[in-house]
Amino acid sequence: MTNKKHIHQYDSNGKQICCSLEAKIDAKSPPILLKDEHGDDDGHNHDHSNGGQNTWKEYFPAIISFVLLMAGIAMDYFDVAFFKSWIRIGLYILAYIPVGLPVIKEAFNALMKGEIFTEFFLMSIATLGAFAIGEYPEGVAVMLFYAVGELFQSAAVRRAKDNIKALLDVRPKIASVFRNGSFVEVNPNEVSVDETIQVKVGEKVPLDGTLFSEKASLNTAALTGESKPQSIQTGENVMAGSINLEGVIEIKTTKLFNDSSVARILELVQNATSKKAETELLIRRLAKVYTPIVVYLAIAVCFLPFFFVDDYVFQDWLYRALIFLVISCPCALVISIPLGYFGGLGAASKNGILFKGATYMDKLKEVNTMVMDKTGTVTKGVFKISQIKTFNDWSEKSFMPLLLAIEAKSTHPIAKAIMEYQKSEPVVEATEIKEIAGKGLVGMVGNKKVVVGNQKLMQQFNITTPSEIEDIVESNVLVGIDGAFAGFVTIADEIKSDAKETIAAFKKEGINFIMMLSGDKDSITQKVASLLGIANAKGGLLPENKLNEVETLKQDPKRIIAFIGDGINDAPVLAASDVGIAMGAMGSDVAIETADVIIQTDQPSKIITGIKIAKSTQRVIWQNIYLAFGIKVIVLIMGAGGLATMWEAVFADVGVALLAILNAVRIQRMNF
Repeated sequence: MTNKKHIHQYDSNGKQICCSLEAKIDAKSPPILLKDEHGDDDGHNHDHSNGGQNTWKEYFPAIISFVLLMAGIAMDYFDVAFFKSWIRIGLYILAYIPVGLPVIKEAFNALMKGEIFTEFFLMSIATLGAFAIGEYPEGVAVMLFYAVGELFQSAAVRRAKDNIKALLDVRPKIASVFRNGSFVEVNPNEVSVDETIQVKVGEKVPLDGTLFSEKASLNTAALTGESKPQSIQTGENVMAGSINLEGVIEIKTTKLFNDSSVARILELVQNATSKKAETELLIRRLAKVYTPIVVYLAIAVCFLPFFFVDDYVFQDWLYRALIFLVISCPCALVISIPLGYFGGLGAASKNGILFKGATYMDKLKEVNTMVMDKTGTVTKGVFKISQIKTFNDWSEKSFMPLLLAIEAKSTHPIAKAIMEYQKSEPVVEATEIKEIAGKGLVGMVGNKKVVVGNQKLMQQFNITTPSEIEDIVESNVLVGIDGAFAGFVTIADEIKSDAKETIAAFKKEGINFIMMLSGDKDSITQKVASLLGIANAKGGLLPENKLNEVETLKQDPKRIIAFIGDGINDAPVLAASDVGIAMGAMGSDVAIETADVIIQTDQPSKIITGIKIAKSTQRVIWQNIYLAFGIKVIVLIMGAGGLATMWEAVFADVGVALLAILNAVRIQRMNF
C-alpha cells in the first residue's frame, strides 16, 4: 500500500535530501533513524573526525550565493559601468547555481517519477521565470532564502535528535564474552543468550542479563533518571546501558543485543516519528489539494487578463503569476508542523518521557479520566519495614536477631524485606526450621522456640495476640517466642515521593476523574488512595477485573482515558485505554511494548511534564498554522492585484517558514 505524503529524508549529517508534497512512499517505510554517538546506527566504530567540517560544508553554497548576490545588488545600485549585459547576467547565474542547481535536480528527479506539484518544481519555475523576465536579483534571492530555510530546518532536526540521543545514547560498542577459556572482545550483536560477559569498572553493560557475580553497584541514570547507584545481588536482573561502578562483574545474558531494554526503547523512539498526529495529517491532506489549485490560479493570473484588460502586458502578468507560485508553496506548514511534533518528542525524551507517536502526544493533552495501578506506579513496589513493635519485655534489640535467624531460611519477598534490617549485624543461626504451608515458619534459635508467620500460625500454637493487630491493613509478620507473643513487624510498600503532588497536579490540569485499581487487597488499596487524595479505588482485582472497570468507563463517550501501569497484568488495560502509560524503568517488557507512553524514570510526576509538553507543542503548532495561512492569504491577494513584488513573496513563503521553524524550535528550549 502506498500513500502520498509530504516527507523529509535526511542524510547522516541531518541534511535534507528529499522533500516532496506528493512523494509516493511505502506505508511501512522506516522513520528517521537516530544515529549513535558516531553518527551510525549499526553499533560499529567508524571514523567521523570530519563530522563537524561536513556540517559546515552545508552552509558554503548559501554563503557563496549570498556574497555574489550582494555584490551584484551593490553594482546595480552604484550603476557600475562594466556591470552590464552578459557580465551582469553571468554574475547572477553564478550566484544562482550553488543554491539553485540542487533544487532543479530534485525537481527533475521528481518529474521523472510523475510528481509535479513539489516545492522543488514550484521554486524552480518561479526563479527561472524571474530570470526569463530579467528579474535576476529576485530569482537568486528566492532560491537563496529557500536554501537558508532548509538549513534552519536541518539544524532544528539535529537539535531535536540530540535531545533524544542525550537520553538514549548508551548503547555499548564492545562486549567481553567468555569463549574457549578466556574473555574475548566482540560486537554485542554477536553475543548469544546464556553466554557469560565481563564488565569492568566504568564500562557499560552491553546486554540484558542476570548478575553472575556476588554483587554489583550500577549507575542506571541514563535509563531511569535515578542518580542514586543501584545495588544488586546474584541472580538479579541487569539492564543494558547501566554503568558498572565497583569491581569487575560477570553477567549471564538473557536477551540478544537487539532485544535489550535500551535497544528496544531506542527503537520505540525511532518509530515515534512514523505515527503522525491528526493535525499533521490534516495539513498534509490540505496541502495536496491546496498546492495544485494555487498553481492553476497562477496560470489563470498570467493568461486570463488578456481577455479582460485593455493594456495587457504579458511580462507584467507573468511576474504576478511567478509571485503567486512562490507564495503558494506550503513550506511553512508542511515543514514546521512535523518539526513541531519532532521538537515535542525530543523535549519529552530529554525529560525521560517516550511517546511512541505524535498522535499519543495529542491524545494525552485531552485526557480527562486517569486510571492507575498501585504497586510500582504510585508505590515503589518494594517491601520495607514500616513498624516494629514488641511485647512481654522483649526489646527491638533482643527481638530482631531471633526473627532474622528464622527469616534467613525463607525466600519469600517479605522475608527479604525483613533481612534488609541492619544487614551489618551478625545473624544468629537457626536450626530445626520447619515451614507450615500458608502460615509461616517454626524453628529453634539457641534454646528458644521461635514461631514466625500469620494469625493462623499463632492460633495453631495457642499464642494469644493483641487486638490492635486486627486494625492494621498492611502485611504483618507475627512472632511468638517460647509460647508467648513477642511482637510483630509491619511490612509496607513505600509510596513514591512525588505521588501525592502528582495526583493534585492531575486535578489542576482538568483531569476530573481519578481512579486506582489494584490486585493488592482492598484495605491496603483504600488506605493508599486515601493518603494520595484519590476518591475512587478498588483492590483485590484480577487483570480481567481491571479491564472490565476500564471498559465500563469507556461506555461514556466523553471520557478520554489514560491508564498508568507497570506489570504484565496491566498490559490488557494499557491496550484498551485511549492512552496507555507504562513505568518503563522497572516495568515489565509486555507493559512497555503495549503502552503508548513510557515514563523512563518511574516518576509519576513525569506524566504532568508530558501533559505540559503536549499542550505546549499543540499551542506552537496552531500558532504556526495561523501565521502561515494568514500571511499567505494577504500576500496572495496583494500579488494578484500587483501590489506585491517578489521580495514580499519571498517573505510570505521562506520568511514565514523560517519564523515557523524558529517557533517550533522553542519547544526544545522550554523548561517543563
